[in-house]
Amino acid sequence: MIEIEQVSKAYDGRFVVDDVTLAIPDGMFCVLLGPSGSGKSTILRMINRLVAFDAGRIRVGGKDVRSVPPEALRRRIGYAIQSVGLFPHWRVEDNIATVPRLLKWPRSRVRDRVTELLELLRLDPAIFRDKYPHQLSGGEQQRVGVARALAADPDVLLMDEPFAAVDPPTRAALQSELLRIQQATRKTIVFVTHDIEEALLLAGGIAILDRGRLVQWGAPLQILERPANAFVAEFVGGTAGGLRLLALHRVADRLRPGEPADGEPVAADASLRDALAAMIARHAERLPVVDGAGRPLGAIALADLVR
Repeated sequence: MIEIEQVSKAYDGRFVVDDVTLAIPDGMFCVLLGPSGSGKSTILRMINRLVAFDAGRIRVGGKDVRSVPPEALRRRIGYAIQSVGLFPHWRVEDNIATVPRLLKWPRSRVRDRVTELLELLRLDPAIFRDKYPHQLSGGEQQRVGVARALAADPDVLLMDEPFAAVDPPTRAALQSELLRIQQATRKTIVFVTHDIEEALLLAGGIAILDRGRLVQWGAPLQILERPANAFVAEFVGGTAGGLRLLALHRVADRLRPGEPADGEPVAADASLRDALAAMIARHAERLPVVDGAGRPLGAIALADLVR
């Protein structure tokens, strides 16, 4: 668990983080969400002591971070950032192996770990192990950056807008990969973004910040349906709030079991927003629904999307 208790940070008398208290359970994908200047990145960097806090306490795994030497703390916490920060004259293998080698892992263990992570990130070790960063696409560099952050098998992974600089298709692929990895490894992830769609896709819990203060903490659906104040309602909802709510519900939630419908089916685990898009594309007000094996389950109608 990551425990942040009444933490504050000021520069020249101006608070960038103001009395924030937040407890992030083990294994949660937590997103820090808010506009630019709301304190998201500062909180992230205070967790691994890249930034010193002025007041309060931060504990990771029950230990006060100030009681652990900074270098030792950072070797236990993976860190991935937007600019990636790969060493340009090192091969992919050497970049990923940075922390394990600092920890003096045996050479065979390091090599096996690099192979494991390249496969986990869907990068063929035979192709990518000996490449240099300049030989990689932006998306491939981000994958290597995530692999490096995971290399020493940390319990906690901190990510500061890691996908902001890549094109939308690559970003969507990286988001899917990260979700798959988190579900497979159950790492505690703290992820900074100002992109509401990204937060809703990835998060198990969202902490919304405004001018350095925590204004709401909860599950994505809870925040969309019950915003704490006008700022949260406008920031996460606005004119697109209805579509964002549809993205958080599944077709299975509104299924009409056993009812017939014509046309190409939608999957029961698709979102209601996907179902709406399919109805618009097919000029249909009703679609058949199937399970993961393609077996018919029933139907969903346009009216079901606004129930």
